[in-house]
Amino acid sequence: MAETAAALRTVAHNVRAARTRAGLSLEELSRRAQVSKGALVALEKAQGNPNLATLVRLADTLGVSVSALMQGPSEGRVRIVAADAVAPLWTGERGSEARLMLTTSGPAPVEVWRWRLEPDDEYPSHPHQAGVVETVSVTSGRMTLVVDGTEHAVEAGQTATFNGDTPHTYRGSGTETCNLIMMVHLPPGPASTT
Repeated sequence: MAETAAALRTVAHNVRAARTRAGLSLEELSRRAQVSKGALVALEKAQGNPNLATLVRLADTLGVSVSALMQGPSEGRVRIVAADAVAPLWTGERGSEARLMLTTSGPAPVEVWRWRLEPDDEYPSHPHQAGVVETVSVTSGRMTLVVDGTEHAVEAGQTATFNGDTPHTYRGSGTETCNLIMMVHLPPGPASTT
């Protein structure tokens, strides 16, 4: 519980700081991100439990990575993150999960995610900001990647990449668990350097 409260305080601080840097009022951020003002007020007070879709919409609107909203100050030159040290940001109905492992720094950061998709479990994602590119590398099992309504089978040992500014869905397929590494390449920009 203490870790969850600390993580929520970090998100609250980072959202408020990014909103201030962007010069946005709560009302304007609410309108642009399509998140209720009440949810934003609660989030900035370190209350509530924002879901992955909300964090993605806020990050896209603020021009930062999801992990920039979640991470505290840098801990040094080398950062090693164990999968079990990171709480899932999404959990599917059949036990699937997505964990944001880390985000690289620099003018065009990359988010590194570890996903586990159970058969027939799926995560539909809204389109991201223009310039976002996603890369999915399946390490075991297989999945169906749906991009702009078209299905693509991606199996163990295969990697797919696509522009993330269109609707897309990740779905476990077959009879075995699908494990994958996803990288979200964010476009360069002054707000993305946090």
